[in-house]
Amino acid sequence: MKVKTAAKVNLALDVVGRLNHGYHAIESVFQTVGIYDEVTVELIDDPRIEVSCDVPEMFASSDTIPCDEHNIAYKAAQYFLNRNGMGTGCRIHIGKGIPSQAGMGGGSTDAAAVLYCLHKLTGKDIPPADSVGADVPFFLTGGTAYVTGIGESIEPIADYSGRILVIAKGSEGVSTGEAYARIDKLIKPKHPDTDALVEAVNNAPDEAYKYFGNLFEEAVDLHEVDDIKASMIACGALSAVMTGSGSAVFGLFEERGSAEKCAEKLAASGYFAQVCETVGTSFIEIE
Repeated sequence: MKVKTAAKVNLALDVVGRLNHGYHAIESVFQTVGIYDEVTVELIDDPRIEVSCDVPEMFASSDTIPCDEHNIAYKAAQYFLNRNGMGTGCRIHIGKGIPSQAGMGGGSTDAAAVLYCLHKLTGKDIPPADSVGADVPFFLTGGTAYVTGIGESIEPIADYSGRILVIAKGSEGVSTGEAYARIDKLIKPKHPDTDALVEAVNNAPDEAYKYFGNLFEEAVDLHEVDDIKASMIACGALSAVMTGSGSAVFGLFEERGSAEKCAEKLAASGYFAQVCETVGTSFIEIE
């Protein structure tokens, strides 16, 4: 079975505290977007799990993607098969279209796709996906959601699909652990108003962009992020914000022509840049 599996952006992302077990509590609005990995899952008779990957050179240079038991897609398959008491294994092939170390959930969406495919292929239920990774449960449905806790509390909100975005990323990247460590050192940071964004998405979606924001921008302080944001605003973006803990940036545009010109300009400057839309689901079945 082969599926296209969507990336996400954080329309807003705030860190609101640190929990007893050391994890940080977040408030965020997650949104799936039309940039995809392709994941193929094939059942095999013996209990092995094999992972192979096609990774564009532009992505591979920023972050090495493991194609072995360290890949979260491998862990998802192992978890599904073990929890369902199955003696079979599987082969997983991942074609990467989502940039790495971008804050776009590329690993988590691959893991969700593996769980989805194994469920479809075997008829077995998907066990609790937060055991695989904090963002994985969101990708099992996708769309637009208010996400709290460590990412395990997911509340769907009004559909925000069909909005035109440019997503761009340079070569700089920050590990999630390092980004959170920098968050802890911020003094009197300016927090995004996540509650106002949820209210706007639900009741005044054309005004929602006014409440986009990301606390991590104050923490990671990447030159390429600032450069991409400035270029997007100069090209007419209503808002431009870093997603996740970095380092991709999304810009919201009112019409596709301006978005395409912006993407061309960013690509000419050496950045990964792609026009896409917000989408309402994670998975598109191919075969």
